[in-house]
Amino acid sequence: MAAEIIDGKAFAASLREKVGALASAFEAQAGRKAGLAVVLVGEDPASQVYVGSKGKATLAANMASFEHRLPAETSAAELLALIDRLNRDPAVDGILVQLPLPDHLDEQAVIAAIDPNKDVDGFHVINAGRLAVGQPGFVPCTPLGCMMMLTDRLGDLSGLEAVVIGRSNIVGKPMAQLLLGANATVTMAHSRTKDLPDVVRRADIVVAAVGRAEMVKGDWLKPGATVIDVGINRLAPEPGAAKGRLVGDVAFDEAREVAGAITPVPGGVGPMTIAVLLRNTLVAAHRNADIALAEDAI
Repeated sequence: MAAEIIDGKAFAASLREKVGALASAFEAQAGRKAGLAVVLVGEDPASQVYVGSKGKATLAANMASFEHRLPAETSAAELLALIDRLNRDPAVDGILVQLPLPDHLDEQAVIAAIDPNKDVDGFHVINAGRLAVGQPGFVPCTPLGCMMMLTDRLGDLSGLEAVVIGRSNIVGKPMAQLLLGANATVTMAHSRTKDLPDVVRRADIVVAAVGRAEMVKGDWLKPGATVIDVGINRLAPEPGAAKGRLVGDVAFDEAREVAGAITPVPGGVGPMTIAVLLRNTLVAAHRNADIALAEDAI
């Protein structure tokens, strides 16, 4: 029997609806909207699309959107001065600096300049540390979205064996920490893992975030496993096609015949990222205004 498809698009729409309702309630209590500031440096086409999508989603969720589009030649001092102003602005609850930055800017220094309590991307080392030791903080949006879908599908993850393929700071490492926090037994696999297919075959949960098109094959999977495919890769176009199709890190057609549930690409993890960004901004607004929020409800 083919695996159940985990519909990230529908899950994200439901989350955005909840966030929008809670954002309206926040405005009524706080006398202001929750606010997200997005900073874009340069004219990278993909980044421009992402920033535009985030702005529209923020407004649709009954929040205030503050966009700052800076020229590519913006100096580090100018960018850091803007972040300092946003850190001190009480109307701004969340700050997101769109990556990648132009080569002359130090991404780590820029991320470190953001107030950790406004770091809704969850990239600041303080938030990484808070996640590692189990303290409240902000978790990067993509792994948190993956975790939401996993717990919705499986409920209690205690005792389940999970394999995370990929060890990036943005997805792999925080994903592993979230799974550990849910009492799963976690293996982090990567480019130097020996006998990777055998490692993956042990897993009840597989999270693929390695950036290699269709690397994880169907025969790598334990029958009935839940597969979260974070990858998004564009294949070379077929003859006569303008663009190649998008695929994940998992060979979907093969995997679907073995897994119990799987996220598609596109339409799986991707839609969750902006939805969780809105969720994190709403959480930040409540914390900044000292208004209670049942964070596990969203």
